[in-house]
Amino acid sequence: MDTFKRLKQFYWPYKRYFFLSILFLLAVTAFTVVYPVILQFTIDHVVLEGNFHLVPYVAAGFFFITLLKAAAVYFHQYLGDLFGIQSVYELRNALYKKLQFLPFRYYDNARTGDLMSRLTADVEGFRFFLSFGFAQLINLTMLVGLSMGIMFYYSPSLAVVTLAAMPFLVLTVYRFDKKVHPAFTNIRKSFAGMTTKVQENISGMTTVKSLSKETYEMGRFDSKNTDYKDKFIYTANIWSKYFPFMELIGQICVVVLLGYGGWLVINGEIQPGVLVAFFSLIWFIINPLMNLGFIVNTFSQSKASGERILQVLDEREDIFDEPGAIEKDRLDGHVVFENVSHSYDEEEDLALKNISFKAPPGKTIGLIGATGSGKTSITQLISRFYEPDRGSIWIDGRQITDYTLKTIRKNTGVVLQESFLFSSSVKDNISYGAPEASMERIIDAAIRADAHDFIKDLPEGYDTILGERGGGLSGGQKQRIAIARAICIDPSILILDDATSAVDMETEAKIQAAFQEVMKGRTTFIIAHRISSLMHADEIIVLDEGEIVERGTHDELLAIEDGHYKRIYEIQFQDRKQFLEEAT
Repeated sequence: MDTFKRLKQFYWPYKRYFFLSILFLLAVTAFTVVYPVILQFTIDHVVLEGNFHLVPYVAAGFFFITLLKAAAVYFHQYLGDLFGIQSVYELRNALYKKLQFLPFRYYDNARTGDLMSRLTADVEGFRFFLSFGFAQLINLTMLVGLSMGIMFYYSPSLAVVTLAAMPFLVLTVYRFDKKVHPAFTNIRKSFAGMTTKVQENISGMTTVKSLSKETYEMGRFDSKNTDYKDKFIYTANIWSKYFPFMELIGQICVVVLLGYGGWLVINGEIQPGVLVAFFSLIWFIINPLMNLGFIVNTFSQSKASGERILQVLDEREDIFDEPGAIEKDRLDGHVVFENVSHSYDEEEDLALKNISFKAPPGKTIGLIGATGSGKTSITQLISRFYEPDRGSIWIDGRQITDYTLKTIRKNTGVVLQESFLFSSSVKDNISYGAPEASMERIIDAAIRADAHDFIKDLPEGYDTILGERGGGLSGGQKQRIAIARAICIDPSILILDDATSAVDMETEAKIQAAFQEVMKGRTTFIIAHRISSLMHADEIIVLDEGEIVERGTHDELLAIEDGHYKRIYEIQFQDRKQFLEEAT
């Protein structure tokens, strides 16, 4: 029960629903075990003794008890569901909140489908046991206890003989639980793997179709689906082995009851009505104990789900606000790196090695280098997506950890190489970081990003609802909306991570011209592979394998013989020079 104890904070606030549900369940159980008593009274004291004038009263009493039981069942089920639904509402919110604050380091290895499975299927599995399993476990205990009590009241000897095989039934259920729990844990893992495969396939459908890999993807999914099927079949095999044996034990109890009970009736030691009542009561014991397997199954699934949920809730948040962190509406944006080193994994090489530079407010810093040289790592540290292993980062004369995360990120506008747009209106996408922005401000941001012209031509203009991940727009259009989104928050620090890679040269020139006005008074970091995007920067930093190998203006770097920057420049402009020479 350790899993349920650790998740107690989510369901215990709603314990009143649970206890009220159990109170009505007590009534349901009491009314249930009254039926055999009424049956025994009817046979022994009405039929055998000829008191037929009591029949209307017995019938009326039975009908009244049935009505009360129906009302009790309604309130028990409603309150039980209310308990489970309210509990997992809080749990689902907590899980989703946790996902928002987990560091990028966690998402580097996380699988989207697996997280979706935890947030949906696992939460629902936990809810089912809260709403149904707990109550059924209590119902089983009460029903078995009351039934045994009545049986011992009628005939202790018959009760002992009838229930002699019950310990074997309990032992069988215990052994069943030991095998079925790990089986359901494996089912949950397999389901998460299959969900991940589906999510990846749908997200990458363009790549799949462009390379004609449909058959290959069907084979990969079939492998996941087969694994899921095999694990379910294995679990079903466990059920198939144990349930017939449990039913056999129950039938043995019935045979013993009929044999020994019949002998007692023949010898006049008990009345026939008692034997009939025993026959009903024994099933009130056997059926719950056999259903114990189902309850154990539900508990096992719920426990497996709870363990997977706790894996996320227990994940360490290693990037958070330090005690006394400062919150400011506006930063100047003076960024300083002092001997910063960083790695994404302790077992991997450093992504950044002793990086030092200064970026005063209003200055533009260009970052260039080969793939994996550390360009994006620098900007991710500025946004505190990761923490450096060594060294310090300063903003406006204070260490970056002196500010709240909200302060850092609302003052930092980021445009990534791969633009992500939400399935909402164009207007909502642009104002996502500044929901209070006026329509004039949204349009101004779009104009600066050279996006206004194509937006107004959309079916409903700025109110046009975009498809998933910006479906229906070209790569360049999505990128320009992402640029407008960054501009709309009016950041002190602007980070453009290859932001114009998806637009043509003409559009890039327009956006860069617009950026000249946007970048005034802001500290801007431009990551680009095209030197044309960096030529205007106040300082260009050239990176290679996580180290700064050159720095300076465009002209200063071109003056370095055999320099990295000059070599990149010559490669990019070689074709252009050759074309001009041939034209001349």
